[in-house]
Amino acid sequence: ADAIHPGYGFLAESAEFANICIENDITFIGPSPEAISKMGAKAVARETMEAACVPIVPGTDGIIEDIEEAVFTARSIGYPVIVKATAGGGGKGMRVAKCEEELKKAISMAQQEAATAFGNAGAYLEKYIEEPRHIEIQIMGDSFGNVVHLGERDCSIQRRHQKLIEEAPSPA
Repeated sequence: ADAIHPGYGFLAESAEFANICIENDITFIGPSPEAISKMGAKAVARETMEAACVPIVPGTDGIIEDIEEAVFTARSIGYPVIVKATAGGGGKGMRVAKCEEELKKAISMAQQEAATAFGNAGAYLEKYIEEPRHIEIQIMGDSFGNVVHLGERDCSIQRRHQKLIEEAPSPA
């Protein structure tokens, strides 16, 4: 094969797979391995956006290494907070906490679920936004520097953090 389109999910989000394709002179139709590495893990994506001066939701600086540090952060930004698996997706490894007692349980549960589901127990914390709008903008580019946006869509109607309906254009 001359090229591989990995679809979505596991292989599409694997920098290692993209590198294997490149090393074997197979065009990987998707983001560069570097882009996947910077944006694939949510905690790293937060750091990448913060470094680019893009506003982010207040939370921990990287992975939760110490529960007391997470408790301090939660007190600083205020409850409720959400614990999220850095390798997460599909609503897995996410727990909302409205107080310190809930936070300690949420960290443990999110880390256990993340380890089982993704093979990576890493989790981070951020301020929980109640009734948020989930707006996505699809952007497509090629290796020649051509870039186009394909409009925006509202993905706010969800069940268990899974999108049920995507509406374009966004009514927001």
